[in-house]
Amino acid sequence: MNEFNVGAFNDALLSWYEGEKRTLPWREGRDPYHIWVSEIMLQQTRVDTVIPYYENFISKFPTVTELANADEEDVLKAWEGLGYYSRVKNLQSAVREVHANYGGVVPNDPDEFEQLKGVGPYTKGAVMSIAYDLKVAAVDGNVMRVLARVFDIHEDISKQKTRKKFEEIVQQMLETAPPADFNQALMELGALVCKPRNPDCTVCPVATECRALQTGTVYELPVKAKKAKPRQSGIHSAILVDENDRVLIEKRPSTGLLADLWQFPSVEEEKSLSAFLEERYGLKPQLQKEEETFRHVFSHLIWTVTPFTGYIDERDIADSSKETMWVHKDELHRYSFPVVHQKIKKHFVGV
Repeated sequence: MNEFNVGAFNDALLSWYEGEKRTLPWREGRDPYHIWVSEIMLQQTRVDTVIPYYENFISKFPTVTELANADEEDVLKAWEGLGYYSRVKNLQSAVREVHANYGGVVPNDPDEFEQLKGVGPYTKGAVMSIAYDLKVAAVDGNVMRVLARVFDIHEDISKQKTRKKFEEIVQQMLETAPPADFNQALMELGALVCKPRNPDCTVCPVATECRALQTGTVYELPVKAKKAKPRQSGIHSAILVDENDRVLIEKRPSTGLLADLWQFPSVEEEKSLSAFLEERYGLKPQLQKEEETFRHVFSHLIWTVTPFTGYIDERDIADSSKETMWVHKDELHRYSFPVVHQKIKKHFVGV
């Protein structure tokens, strides 16, 4: 921060934000629960994608009490398609704690709030500053990119010590700035102007304070270690229908990837789908391999799903359980499926 004009930077940034900030539904008020929901949704997800999900979610669960008391299946259904489902499972768990221990009011103590499940340093900073106007740094990817360029910092932003460095910088800046507007302004600048590949330095309100612009290193920053290539995984899935137009679906394990979502019976392709169906469900259907395949990319994994269709006679039906359901195709919309199985459902079942 030596020789850096914090006052000039803050004034320019806040003036720009006042005139250029986007109109977003979670900015319509200061309800800490609503802000909390929006921040969890926005993690690793684009704003345009989040808006309809946020509006639908808040309409279904407008308060801490409604979300705390909601059935998990309904909550997962409202989240269906956003991905990273552990986010909403942790959110509901944390909200239930707020309901039980804080009278349904999101605590305004940063340390207490951070103890809730799924709340990390960024979420703490965002909710505490935006909702309660507390001087707590909120450092996300946008903020790190902006500050890496402004201060010409060439340290790896994927490292925890670098994030801490940025948090310390923001904390110092907050000493002379309104927390809610300042934190949002930094994030907004990264989202609208100081973008990853095409920063528009000609309209940047803090260009005169940007050291990377002065040294010509804007496009080199931020520095981030390359991720390992995602693992490829082939999946075989069975779309089994009976004479009453019921379809067999199974629930994924309660921990791990896509926990507690429903899918068509599936197995990794190095194993036999027929053997899996017989061993797990006692079924021996004649399976027809379909030509279509469905691909889904996770951050660490790429699924290529090959569907197999089959018909099940009434006398061969496996019993339903909490983890297995025979569901009429017109009722499938009640259940939460991963995106790739939503595509399969629409293609082969028509819903």
